[in-house]
Amino acid sequence: MNRKITIVGAGSGAPDLITVRGAKAIENADIIIYAGSLVNKEVLNYNKKNAKIYNSATMHLGEVIGVIVDGVNNGLNVVRVHTGDPSIYGAIKEQMDELKKYDIGVDIVPGVSSLFGAMSSLQAELTLPDVSQTIIITRPEGRTPKPQSEKISDLAKHKATMAIYLGVGMIDKVVNELLEGYELDTPVAVVYHATWEDEKIIRGTLKNIAKKVKEEGITKTALIIVGEVLDPKRYEYSKLYDKTFETEYRKAEK
Repeated sequence: MNRKITIVGAGSGAPDLITVRGAKAIENADIIIYAGSLVNKEVLNYNKKNAKIYNSATMHLGEVIGVIVDGVNNGLNVVRVHTGDPSIYGAIKEQMDELKKYDIGVDIVPGVSSLFGAMSSLQAELTLPDVSQTIIITRPEGRTPKPQSEKISDLAKHKATMAIYLGVGMIDKVVNELLEGYELDTPVAVVYHATWEDEKIIRGTLKNIAKKVKEEGITKTALIIVGEVLDPKRYEYSKLYDKTFETEYRKAEK
């Protein structure tokens, strides 16, 4: 008996942004446990086996593990579906550790993070020469604690491109912390439901983004992206495609 389950990253929202491997896993599943508060339910339409569906939004960890163990013990194909990519705030480590107790392994299928979905909608690049070559992915401290060394106020001092998950509901606090490092006129974008049909983009600066977000009534499922890459005053073109730059594949032109 194959004592493994598949953890699938469902992508940022649009059902056709799931990977081919992820869609095939869902297609062949007998049991699907999906994060119903975040995953677009349309991805479940890939299933062709009339799978039994569980919404983990209403379940605690013990219940999720119980369903998985019962399914595996009965020789069924179990698929756990997470939003975006499961390696970012996916809480998969604890599930894998619990499953080890039952000698159940996992295969993980990566997904398109909401960060990359948001950037595609913003038609922007996270890394620009001479502007930012570093991306910081973080979240504010809420009920889930953070290491003291990872305060947003401290991270902001790097002035790198920053993507803040799970922070739009405390936008004032987030902005105040960001201002410990960034300038008041630093560009900010808040993307609600990136790549979903009801996607909404709010652009501004650290001076006005909190007011704009409140006016739109956005309190959750939105990503905050901060940095000059969103509206650079200037930047250098990449050396990779510079005709005067020689690579192992191309001679430089004089």
